[in-house]
Amino acid sequence: MTATVRMVELDGALLFDVPEGWVALSSAAVGGGLVWPRRVVNLDVGADFLRTDLEAYVDERLAGVGPPVEGPVTALLTAADVRSWTGGESDGVRAWATVAPTKPTWAARPGGLADPPRRPGDRADTGDGPPAPGTVNIVVALPVPLTTSALVQAVGTVTEAKAQALLHAGVPGTGTASDALVVLCPDSAALGEQPVAFAGVRSMWGHRLAEAVRQAVATGMQLHPWPRVAADPDRLW
Repeated sequence: MTATVRMVELDGALLFDVPEGWVALSSAAVGGGLVWPRRVVNLDVGADFLRTDLEAYVDERLAGVGPPVEGPVTALLTAADVRSWTGGESDGVRAWATVAPTKPTWAARPGGLADPPRRPGDRADTGDGPPAPGTVNIVVALPVPLTTSALVQAVGTVTEAKAQALLHAGVPGTGTASDALVVLCPDSAALGEQPVAFAGVRSMWGHRLAEAVRQAVATGMQLHPWPRVAADPDRLW
């Protein structure tokens, strides 16, 4: 039986146990890049998070969350309530997302315009305090090894699928400035298998990846539709 990534929901954190010999490409601020993690975490940091010593912060949080792990850790941070995570699956590809685009932005501002306004009811609109940071964090796992080039393609596919789901949900932007992702797959060297060379949106595995991500993000937006109706300004996603 092929080993797979397993996710556990704990207090304020999603913990992903990664099989030995798996590789990741990630934009995470802690443990990102091309790495071989044994654990990926998505940590709820709250709305007032201001720390910049992120590695130390993650170490502190992990000391009290879940069993210890031997090996590298990749950490995502979010102000979203991670209990509201959503998932998607397509022919063996799995995606997990925490979706909170409370402050969306365009990758390139149309016509030099300012970023889109925050959601109605957000604290910046009520004047009751600073805006709650919003983030869309995505973790995906493919059951087949990818070449390094295909890993990069997969990152692009995840990003495109996320943007598509947000736009279809009416969000005026392609994401937020703090979005992060992790693409996980078996390492071909460890398996002794030929890696898949393509993971763009029209490739077989890229199509499956895009569909899993679209499902996860679209479901997240269904839980918190845009624009927010009768919003509670003190409620985080």
